[in-house]
Amino acid sequence: MTEEVSVPESHPRYESLLTRHRIEAGVERGITSKQGLIAEGRGEAFDYLLGEETTDSADRAARAAAAYLLSAEHAVVSVNGNAAALVPEELVELADVTGAELEVNLFNRSRERIEAIADYLREHGAEGVKGLDADARIPGLDHERAKVDSDGIYDADVVLVPLEDGDRAEALGEMGKTELVVDLNPLSRSPQVATVPIVDNIIRAIPTITDHARELAGDPAAQQAAIETFDADAALADAKRRIREVEA
Repeated sequence: MTEEVSVPESHPRYESLLTRHRIEAGVERGITSKQGLIAEGRGEAFDYLLGEETTDSADRAARAAAAYLLSAEHAVVSVNGNAAALVPEELVELADVTGAELEVNLFNRSRERIEAIADYLREHGAEGVKGLDADARIPGLDHERAKVDSDGIYDADVVLVPLEDGDRAEALGEMGKTELVVDLNPLSRSPQVATVPIVDNIIRAIPTITDHARELAGDPAAQQAAIETFDADAALADAKRRIREVEA
């Protein structure tokens, strides 16, 4: 969905304009809900305050996330409409490198949207996309995001949940899962309850996690070191400090 962008990469707002186009195209294709447009705008505001770059603390978080995915017994990447529209190929690549499964999970759920997202991921190389069965529920949630596959998110020990809802993030944590969250707002409930909060734009975060996973693959000692040296509270504090210190 990126081929129609006519803005040159040298444009200072290229990444922002590209992101907006992908979300808009996702709505037109039935992948992204209209509410996703609002969520993207909110995230873009925080990205601007963070300097629109991957900070050192976000990079350390991405490395810890890669280590958790590689060392998991059963890792799953949860995919919603915005994530599918923004980084479909990158999500497939991350799953390939780490051995994680992809599962579609939506707040505004319909069979048509689930199938559209699954088909779109397959177009970008995915195999065995989960989320269509929805034969299990996350305890404590009444909305549609509670519906998951019993052999997917429900069974996983490590779940990467980019652009997550706060209440589901809490519920997954209460199930004892190691939760890796990508969210540009360090004040949001999702990163606050995450094992690893990655305060970064998903367009940058997913490839960064993949790069670290390639480096850490086959090295359990390095994976453990990345996990043990990561401090979630410090990562969130760093992001908040950067926002407070932004120059007008």
